[in-house]
Amino acid sequence: MPERPCANPVWPCAMCGAVSCLSGFAGIEVVIHGSSGCYFYPASLIQRPLHATLIMEEEVIFGSEERLRQVVGEIMGQGGRVAVVQTCVPSVIGEDIYGALDDWDVIVVDSPGFAGGMEEGYRRAMAALGPEVGGDATGITIDGLNPIDPFYRGNLFEAERLIRTAGGTVAAALAAGPVERVQACGRVSVSTNPGLSAGVGSSAGDILGLDATKAAFSRLADLCGLDAAPVLREAGEAEEQIDRACDRFLARFDPPAVAVFAEASYAAFAAETLKRCLDAEVVVSAPRTGEGAVTSLEEIGELIAETEPDLILGSSYEQALAPAIPSVGITFPQRGRVRLQARPIAGIEGSLAFIEDVLTACRSRRPSGT
Repeated sequence: MPERPCANPVWPCAMCGAVSCLSGFAGIEVVIHGSSGCYFYPASLIQRPLHATLIMEEEVIFGSEERLRQVVGEIMGQGGRVAVVQTCVPSVIGEDIYGALDDWDVIVVDSPGFAGGMEEGYRRAMAALGPEVGGDATGITIDGLNPIDPFYRGNLFEAERLIRTAGGTVAAALAAGPVERVQACGRVSVSTNPGLSAGVGSSAGDILGLDATKAAFSRLADLCGLDAAPVLREAGEAEEQIDRACDRFLARFDPPAVAVFAEASYAAFAAETLKRCLDAEVVVSAPRTGEGAVTSLEEIGELIAETEPDLILGSSYEQALAPAIPSVGITFPQRGRVRLQARPIAGIEGSLAFIEDVLTACRSRRPSGT
């Protein structure tokens, strides 16, 4: 059996990761080569226009190359560049989709669900696009962006804002903006999520948290001559705002016991921030990725029941399992919540927004000594 099948409801498979990565770029149409289920699941998470072959039983038996060429041909006829993501069924039955599309200029990503988790598919798609440093590139590359992430647009806008504040420009964004910019990346990059960095050029670090943001822009000043002073000054002011708000909270409330469920980089940021700012006790740290990954609803429910946290950081799954416990969404999916604003979790505004959400959620608890 696959280690992480597509049926896993908590964390998307490699197919979803590849589709998400490709869908972030303008000028490319993404085709999911598989069944209707393989289409509707990522489409519901990513909320972006996607195409699919929607193969049926007879095509599984007799082959689906003809159907694939029909769908791809129709899209190419409209002038768009096409990327095809292979799913489990065509992969298992051994279809040669590379051969079927060999005479067309199509990007093919072999990323069936059983290949691994979302990050593996994201990396496979990024490798297929082949990002590289442009010969005359002078700007900074923003790395680690993932359209499946509820903070995707906010992280992009915040990274762009901070780079402009430091007097820099953006060469490319991965995964965002025109797809042709993938081959014109800057020689230095900064990441909004170190768990998804493409590794193009020299990394100045990430901006997930205030300390990380200050370190990254200090390094950008050394590598690229950017003026880090305005960013460092703004980060210092944000730290003061957070400290004042957290001190006021702790004057009335006990430090919270917190359960964290999120992708590894976000989980680490959240846990470290709450321990430092609110003296929080992290009773559960359950990353979705990496060593000790927790992706079972049953295990998640048991962890919550055993530890009885005051606050849960996670997705709508954790909220559904423990609706009486205050929660803050820091990972996908966020079903049942309307999200129109481009809200970041990275950078300075991301840290402010995160603490704002946490303090608002925690205020439903009773004050200390009552």
